[in-house]
Amino acid sequence: MGYQPRGKTFDELQIGDEFWTANRTVTETDIVLFAGISGDFNPLHTDQLTMEKTPFGGRIAHGMLVSSIATGQINQLGVWEGTTIGLLEMVLRWTAPVKAGDTIRTVQRIVDKVPSSKVDRGTVHVEMAVYNQRDEQVMASNLKVLVQRKGGG
Repeated sequence: MGYQPRGKTFDELQIGDEFWTANRTVTETDIVLFAGISGDFNPLHTDQLTMEKTPFGGRIAHGMLVSSIATGQINQLGVWEGTTIGLLEMVLRWTAPVKAGDTIRTVQRIVDKVPSSKVDRGTVHVEMAVYNQRDEQVMASNLKVLVQRKGGG
């Protein structure tokens, strides 16, 4: 039969829908590999001795690593799988540091939907929040996702 997308279409997503992910622990390996992949070797992420003297008390994970893990967590739910046409916008705010050993989870909530002039798609506005093991919000973001409509694309 072939691939069948399990993602939700524009028409299936409703304002107020929430999607919660499983937990994931950020590891030392995640931080080191992300520094290598991104080329971001800022002392914030790579110099324990310097960072011990800061209010953080040690190295912190890259904000973009936290964002990447969060989008991966959401994608594992399948909500957007095969129905997303593209990510149009993503505004990120980091509200607390994440360190190796912290466990994060992500929540997305649909806050608005705007039909496109093209009948096969629409834009979904999403709020995304990431929380640590202490239920502290560590990241907040707003996204605009272009999504297929039923029978579209």
